[in-house]
Amino acid sequence: MPYQLGSDFKKDFPILSTVLPNGKQLVYLDNAATTQKPLSVIKRIYDFYIHENANVARSAHYLGEKTTVAYADARKKVAKFINASEDEIVFTSGSTEALNMVSYGWESYVSEGDELVVMTGEHHSDFVPWQQLAIRKHALFKVVPVKDDGTINIDEVMKAVTSKTKIVACAHVTNSFGVINPVEQISEIAHSKGAIFVVDGAQSVPSISTDVKKMGADFLAFSGHKMLGPMGIGVLYISKDKLEKFNPFLTGGGMIDEVKNEYTTFACAPDRYEAGTPNVEGAIGLATAIDYLNDIGMENILDHERNLLGYSYSKLEKEDRLILYGPKDFTKRAGVLTFNIKGVHPHDVSAVLDSFGIAIRSGHHCAQPILRSLKVQFNATARASFYIYNSESDIDALCDAIEDVKRRF
Repeated sequence: MPYQLGSDFKKDFPILSTVLPNGKQLVYLDNAATTQKPLSVIKRIYDFYIHENANVARSAHYLGEKTTVAYADARKKVAKFINASEDEIVFTSGSTEALNMVSYGWESYVSEGDELVVMTGEHHSDFVPWQQLAIRKHALFKVVPVKDDGTINIDEVMKAVTSKTKIVACAHVTNSFGVINPVEQISEIAHSKGAIFVVDGAQSVPSISTDVKKMGADFLAFSGHKMLGPMGIGVLYISKDKLEKFNPFLTGGGMIDEVKNEYTTFACAPDRYEAGTPNVEGAIGLATAIDYLNDIGMENILDHERNLLGYSYSKLEKEDRLILYGPKDFTKRAGVLTFNIKGVHPHDVSAVLDSFGIAIRSGHHCAQPILRSLKVQFNATARASFYIYNSESDIDALCDAIEDVKRRF
């Protein structure tokens, strides 16, 4: 695009012009939770309901054909975005459903005494499903410890993964501190022991160019709403060599080949994993968001986030009472600024910042194990997370508001 990331992009996002009831201009810094939507995505969903709305792969009429083609085109676009083939792409409601699909779809390959390995820094969506699978199957649930800065020690991964390990799960980017994990190395370790490798890409796919083949992922999950797309749409990538081995999580309409009183045969992938009416508007909205991101260039997005992170550190690193979490090497991070103010609960920090119009996230961020492991005060942090429409002026506003928090408390 002919303009710079940051302020020039705000015009594409109507919600960013919001003025709060107290008269403050919205400064949106909660992108790790969800991103805002550009006009192109909003308009595409609107146009779908005006011109195309019908069920897919069911009705032999004009609208049914248009919708089916649009849905298929969305799958193609998603596949190309992560270097996969179309039959390896399954649409879900989001990363949470996708990861649960794997935990149930691969359950028959886990037996009593087997091992499931996760990292301490996982989001609960990539922690609890494996924990619960271990409980169901009487398997051993192993959690790999992290360093004080939230990064992974590869030696600890190598110790944890053994010949008994059946599944290794890891986020590409952690939502707690924005740490970029060495997924290619972890994939090699998992596969060397015969385990499958599951990647939570919810925080990485929106910001980092993703190649599932290079990554060595057997499964990859991500969500549309964290990458400019609608809520309620997600993706589960299933590598081709796992497609026929993977058991459907849901059964019903749309995923069958033939149903008889005695038995049912299932459709080919990916249809067999998409029971019921799919979220068609979500899929085409996600495809439109991918168009927008491709126009920018994924390599530019991560650079922009890191520039904002560096600018934040230049203003905050020497502030008294301020605790900054995560590695200081920004090549190991995406655009997540996690912090605390000594003696002040993050919810209070967030409330004061909100009075300035600044939207951040506070709490445990669905990542209690790592906060507990690192003995973070209140088991909670404040988190500002950046995306394509944020600028240095947003960081300036954040830093001024943090100073006000310190004055008040």
